[in-house]
Amino acid sequence: MDYNIQQWLPTTKKEVEQRGWKSIDVILFTGDAYVDHPSFGGAVIGRLLESLGLNVAIVPQPNWQDDLRDFKKLGKPNLFFGISPGCMDSMVNHYTAAKRRRSDDAYTPGNRSGARPDMPTIVYTKILKELFPDTPVIIGGIEASLRRFTHYDYWKDSLKPSILYESQADMLVYGMGEKPLTEICRMLQRGIPFQSLTNIPQTSVIRHKDEKYATNKKWQTIMLASHEECLSDKRKYAMNFRYIEEESNSIHAAKLVQPIGDELIIVNPPYPPMSTTEIDAIYDLPFTRLPHPKYRGKEIPAYNMIRHSITMHRGCFGGCAFCTISAHQGKFISSRSEASILREVQHVCDMPDFKGTITDLGGPSANMYMIKGKDHRICEQCKRPSCLHPTVCKNLNTDHSHLLNLYNQVRRDTRVKHCFVGSGIRYDLSMHRTGNKEIDAINREYLETVIKHHVSGRFKVAPEHSSDKVLHLMRKPSFKLFRELTARFNAINNKEHLKQQIIPYFISSHPGCSLEDMADLAINTKELDFKLEQVQDFTPTPMTLATDMYYSGFHPYSLRKIQSAKTETEKKRQNIFFFWYKREFKSEIIGILTKLKRTDLVKRLYSNKNK
Repeated sequence: MDYNIQQWLPTTKKEVEQRGWKSIDVILFTGDAYVDHPSFGGAVIGRLLESLGLNVAIVPQPNWQDDLRDFKKLGKPNLFFGISPGCMDSMVNHYTAAKRRRSDDAYTPGNRSGARPDMPTIVYTKILKELFPDTPVIIGGIEASLRRFTHYDYWKDSLKPSILYESQADMLVYGMGEKPLTEICRMLQRGIPFQSLTNIPQTSVIRHKDEKYATNKKWQTIMLASHEECLSDKRKYAMNFRYIEEESNSIHAAKLVQPIGDELIIVNPPYPPMSTTEIDAIYDLPFTRLPHPKYRGKEIPAYNMIRHSITMHRGCFGGCAFCTISAHQGKFISSRSEASILREVQHVCDMPDFKGTITDLGGPSANMYMIKGKDHRICEQCKRPSCLHPTVCKNLNTDHSHLLNLYNQVRRDTRVKHCFVGSGIRYDLSMHRTGNKEIDAINREYLETVIKHHVSGRFKVAPEHSSDKVLHLMRKPSFKLFRELTARFNAINNKEHLKQQIIPYFISSHPGCSLEDMADLAINTKELDFKLEQVQDFTPTPMTLATDMYYSGFHPYSLRKIQSAKTETEKKRQNIFFFWYKREFKSEIIGILTKLKRTDLVKRLYSNKNK
């Protein structure tokens, strides 16, 4: 295949020279392979900075274990180094829930492990500060977003300070970084010193507690418990989380300040969500949608998964206790225009390897496209982390007609044989009864349309558990709704003569989940005739409600005590209930329930009824 290397951002000194550049304004380091696709954060930031008229180079997966030539080869940038450690948190990427090292990495050519260190944000920054001490380093991406305050590190089983403090970077950009980075570059191009950039929204900096710094006087300031207080008092650590989560999901958020030693971690409030015009401009940047030519002949599994997929929006207002999306993307939805999405459909159809299947037309939650509050003034006052829990907000417009119209248009394209919705669907959103007959009918039609036209044979949904007690802690709807969904799914399949399966996702060992709760899950899934496949053990990731409960033992909103399975034995005992139907686990499960004096659950699980 012929290609023009200048269609990609330069990755080597030779590629920079081919462009005739005398210098580079920004050099990005990424822990992923360089794939020039809007699903890869490093590519998005690179293309954005390029659109601002800057000379931008990208160094993918630099070798941090040799003579550091990858960090030296392009020299010093005029403005700053940027670090985007990868689309996936490096620790989740590297380790299982049981803390065992994974032998693969989907974001590396050949699925090869070992191409990035644990915590590349810290490793890359320390190398760059050693080599180029006077050049600013800005850190961002999911790894930085989740660690911008004191946080629990599951893999080291300890509280860690802000990653900005630990890495000694000059600035942290959290969330989707287009707006703050645009402002940073404009300020620097105007000659404003980097050290004075302390009042840009959605950024974090460190200053001495006695140092004066520029700030926006309109911002309210909330002082959090210090890092040292969090180390000595788990209750204070839990209380911090409530402020962090509420302000992360507020339109008029406060500045959060956390002391550590004689310094202050200053986290400015986020920018407002991107407008449709702004997010369209990002997806209209000149992505090749292809891996860099240096990877020819090598498979990059993560790219193969998304190469023919399309993202319609950002943000998620589900607020699930164990999910990191809102901590990074926020709860407010930024939707692309229909025209922008349809343009990308054409780009996908034009790809040489396109065979007629769009693998995903979705987003963080597939069916939140164009959904927002009816009265924006009410949203401006709201601090709820979830618009769906404990009940669907009365101010939320749940009309799915925009999605239906978009799906219909994509299906009419003669080059599209299949268009699947691979992202998770919040069925509590589409099944919510609003009392408005027209909207309720549209939303019933939405579910029927998805099942009829946009399922690849396996309809994946995430009830997560069956116990209402656990589901409440998870911020998920009652299992009764999943039973209703299953009945509707089966009815639609029968009506349309389809042979599709519903594949539910479940989690064990979530904070507040007991062995009796797992037995309840086993009994409920048995009654629905499921033999589970898609299951996982809860993995505590930084800056989620569930992780806060797991480490502190308190619910940060009520300060009620919460128990969690923590040892490998406790976790394994919960996990085997997923597989109650396997002969090798039967005696162990019976033994567990007998010891708990719950022979009633044994009878329900192993009776011949509903078998």
